Amino acid sequence: MLEPKPMSRVLIVGHKNIMNDTVETLHNLNVYHIEDYNEEEPGLEIGKPFESAEDISKKLVKIRSLSNYLGVKGDESVSEDADKVWSNLDDRLNELDTKITEKTEEKSELESKLKDIENLKKDLQPLSNIPLDLDLYRGYENISVFTGTVKENMDSLETDISDITNLYEIWKDPDWNAIALFVYKDYAGQVSKILSDYSFKELRIPEKSGVPKDILSKSEEDKQSIEEKIESIDEEIESIKEQYSNFILASDELLSMEAEKAEAPLKMATSENTFVIDGWVPDDEYDTVVQSLDKATNGHAYVSIVEAEESDEHEEHSEEITPPTEYNNSKFAKPLETVMDLYSRPRFKELDPTSLIFIALPLFYGMMLGDVGYALVILAAAFGVKKYVNMESLKPVMNVLIYCQIFSFIFGILYGEAFGISLGTTHAGVPPWSPEPLYELFGATFESHGHGFLSGLIPGFETIYLFEFPFTNEMVSFPFHRPDAVLTLIVLTAVLGIIQINIGYVLGMVNVYRNHGLMDAILEKGSWIIIELGVLLAALGFLEYAPTTILGLAVFIIGFAMLFKGEGVKGAVELPSLLSNVLSYARIAAVGLSSIYIAYIVNEIAFVMLSPDTSILLAILSILVFIFGHALNTVLGVIAPGLQALRLQYVEFFTKFYDGGGKKYNPFGRIRKYTE
Repeated sequence: MLEPKPMSRVLIVGHKNIMNDTVETLHNLNVYHIEDYNEEEPGLEIGKPFESAEDISKKLVKIRSLSNYLGVKGDESVSEDADKVWSNLDDRLNELDTKITEKTEEKSELESKLKDIENLKKDLQPLSNIPLDLDLYRGYENISVFTGTVKENMDSLETDISDITNLYEIWKDPDWNAIALFVYKDYAGQVSKILSDYSFKELRIPEKSGVPKDILSKSEEDKQSIEEKIESIDEEIESIKEQYSNFILASDELLSMEAEKAEAPLKMATSENTFVIDGWVPDDEYDTVVQSLDKATNGHAYVSIVEAEESDEHEEHSEEITPPTEYNNSKFAKPLETVMDLYSRPRFKELDPTSLIFIALPLFYGMMLGDVGYALVILAAAFGVKKYVNMESLKPVMNVLIYCQIFSFIFGILYGEAFGISLGTTHAGVPPWSPEPLYELFGATFESHGHGFLSGLIPGFETIYLFEFPFTNEMVSFPFHRPDAVLTLIVLTAVLGIIQINIGYVLGMVNVYRNHGLMDAILEKGSWIIIELGVLLAALGFLEYAPTTILGLAVFIIGFAMLFKGEGVKGAVELPSLLSNVLSYARIAAVGLSSIYIAYIVNEIAFVMLSPDTSILLAILSILVFIFGHALNTVLGVIAPGLQALRLQYVEFFTKFYDGGGKKYNPFGRIRKYTE
């Protein structure tokens, strides 16, 4: 499980007359990772797509355009007969395209009319209270017409015009500050100057007949009718979507597969009569590839393994010959591959730590959050997202979150906490917060157990005191009350860090041994373990637990010399980081304590306001504080422990053994989802 799948480099050579059959077979097998041919060798060049590639690409663009327009989404229940879909593809695709084109053109025309109505409404609304036919606004030889809006007093405007001439007629709409002014053309210049003083803004008069009010009324009726027609067309389009959605998903899949096959020669080396395919196959699939190609080509395809000697160790990082990496994990650990890919996929000769962080990441997360209430809420949310949000990329993330909440629930029981409320008895002088206000609210008697201990949320859930922890002199109990044993918690997290870091060094020894030999592995990685042993022996001697001070210093010096020999000055410079790495695990205690103290504060604020005499308003406020406070802490309970648990894996653990930089295994072909 710590090993990626072993890969064999496989060369396939054949005559061009079997290229199509070879491509078809490899695509159906979906196990052969093709290396792109990008070299220049005499007599060889990059292949050309099959003749069908252009036609398939056009159809694929069309089907995806229609799918995007209709908003078709993936449906796991779809399973169409591939042969049937393919035989009817052209007819159904043209039929669908015709229907959608007709409906979209009809809808576009109606939307254009709707826009015209809106523009007409905008033009005529200021004149809606002026009872003049629109024909009366135009067609005069000796009369000038001014139609528009003014910003100043209209009565004053009329007075100013009357000072110039009485040969005018004015219609006014005070609601819109609109005027329709008819004046003898000889006075048009003077009137125009007066109007400019009143910020006159001309209105466009549509080329229509009738009174504006009647036209607007009719337009409103037309608008309603058009909107109903558009709604009807939308329903018809939705009906088309339901009718063709399965076909769209299935044909998209089929065309995508055919496009991949048609463009496959672009990855190959070809000559005038032959082709060469270079790629990788998992060792356990090699026989299947050989047998399938023999059957499909009647034995005319030459398949051979390129021996490992051709891939020298110093060429390991060459893009052309480096094997791709395919994970080889159990179905339970598989979601953690997403976490690995966020950092970097392992190289083909590296150990794959996915199975290790499958345990460590949820463990650290659970130790930090450690609350039954928050764990159940986040667990329900993760299951909900996984079920109702149709995004494949989210599912592994939700699975990781589910794993984390299982550990959070377990540690919530160990800590005896639910939303920051103690489940069992606790010391009266320190948090966890006591549910005394809850007892009083419901008329129950709050019980003191004497010696400064208070009841927990679950009656009868007594704290069991187990032993006094060495080094800190703090009492270890069940439930383990974190605020009562902070130093103990820090020591435990440091020990946990030492364990994980040394697992990293052991894995690092294996990786170095594979690439450079046993001596390099001992000097580069084993030296760190010897240094730690020296520090431990010296510390035991210094604390007078054992007479090992001198022995510890000697072991430390030996380890340091080994480190200097293996890594040189770089190792010596990095030596202080060992202490900082171990202390970094104290963040498990710090993040966990910050979460529960936020919960205590929310509870204290919320329930201190509650009593049998509390007003309804104060009770509602208390409930809101409780809900929103814990909702915020729930979000923080996902982000903070998640990020810190990831950091411990990426920074403290991976740096001890892991390089990454592997190439993703991307087999030629695809798994069918909508066709069979």
